[in-house]
Amino acid sequence: MITQNDETFRDSISTVDAAGKRVWLFPKKPQGPLYNYRKWVSYGLLTLLFAGPWLRINDLPVLMLNIPARKFIIFGQIFWPQDFFILLLASLTFIVFVILFTVVYGRVFCGWVCPQTIFMEMVFRRIEYFFEGDSAQQKALAKADWDWNKTWRKTGKHTVFLVISFLIANTFLAYIIGSDALVKLVTDSPDQHLGGLASLVLFTGVFYAVFARFREQVCTIACPYGRLQGVMLDKESIVVAYDYNRGEPREKLRKNQERKAGDCIDCKQCVQVCPTGIDIRNGAQQMECINCTACIDACNNIMDLINKPHGLIRYDSESHIAANTKFRVTGRIKAYSGVLVMLVGILVALLATRSNVEATVLRTPGQLFQKTDHGTITNLYNISVINKTNHPYPITLKLLEPAGGTIALVGTDGLTLPAQGITEGVFFAELPAKALHLTSNKIRIGVYSQGKLITEEKTKFLAPAR
Repeated sequence: MITQNDETFRDSISTVDAAGKRVWLFPKKPQGPLYNYRKWVSYGLLTLLFAGPWLRINDLPVLMLNIPARKFIIFGQIFWPQDFFILLLASLTFIVFVILFTVVYGRVFCGWVCPQTIFMEMVFRRIEYFFEGDSAQQKALAKADWDWNKTWRKTGKHTVFLVISFLIANTFLAYIIGSDALVKLVTDSPDQHLGGLASLVLFTGVFYAVFARFREQVCTIACPYGRLQGVMLDKESIVVAYDYNRGEPREKLRKNQERKAGDCIDCKQCVQVCPTGIDIRNGAQQMECINCTACIDACNNIMDLINKPHGLIRYDSESHIAANTKFRVTGRIKAYSGVLVMLVGILVALLATRSNVEATVLRTPGQLFQKTDHGTITNLYNISVINKTNHPYPITLKLLEPAGGTIALVGTDGLTLPAQGITEGVFFAELPAKALHLTSNKIRIGVYSQGKLITEEKTKFLAPAR
């Protein structure tokens, strides 16, 4: 038995032996209320994940992150490089949100929402249980000689693994290039989309390797979030924890023998169901623990059999376990949760107040003002208007300030702003000389579509000294 002050278990991980070789895990199939809740949450998230590229808001995908084209669509709104500051603020807000959420609620994300956990535990692991049976059957099959029984089970499992990896790769690619481009890639001749086909094969191979071989090592070796949890969690964070005050000292349950030990009967069911192979009784905040709650269900099932109350392993903070007090919502949790709500509000406000059309107006380089015969001054400008929506706009320009001015486009009667595109033009701004009191005056130009102001831009208007 490892005492609470013994930290030697942190010197190694459960999936690597003393010689540095991989220890293959055969976790027992979990069952219980929390596992059932996780299944429903997982299936709901999987439905959203696979449906996401095909869902539309304002005729645009719900989410598309086309990094090569520097085009991002989030909840039906297009973000171009001009919106980089919004994406930067959104990224910083998200990072702060993750840190504060982890400090308060621990690794709930890892156990309940993380795509790696959902796919591994709720898809690939369940397929493995279907073909190879539970933990004991899997171990026996792994040691068995290659006969027909082992061949068809292994072949069937890995065939399904490859098919699902292919579906995930298609979905992943759809989030990058869009569902329309993906359909074209699939239906056209392969030689017309060699780059896309290579990407699809590469993604399929990566996902298959992750879920067929790398597995839980993604969480313990590759995932930066798992590595950083040690600096984000503290003794007040809510984690999956073992109540050693109630459980120790451990003692096997023997028939007709009076127990003087703790409630833990050392059945090791919590270890057998753990997908990362740890012993939660060693202590809270273990790097490998993803807070999947499988050990909670396993322990509660045993407590039911021996007529003991649930909660020997539960969601709680390390400080409450140490002080043997019940969990309560503290002022710290309320304050941090308030900050989380505020951060989400800021992000929503940024997205809601963002303009769908953006104009840039610059004076034409090398051009000075010009005087006209009827007492006005003109300046020549270049305008560039970008459309962040999926709808075209016929646009006109008006001089809003100062009053009395006009705008005349050069070479055209009007401009048309294409959907998800850019239009450019050149125009003269003309103002009465008497309205200009400085050599550099501020003017405000409005961009209209069908009589409605859709955006405006400020610039400078040069005039002769008075």
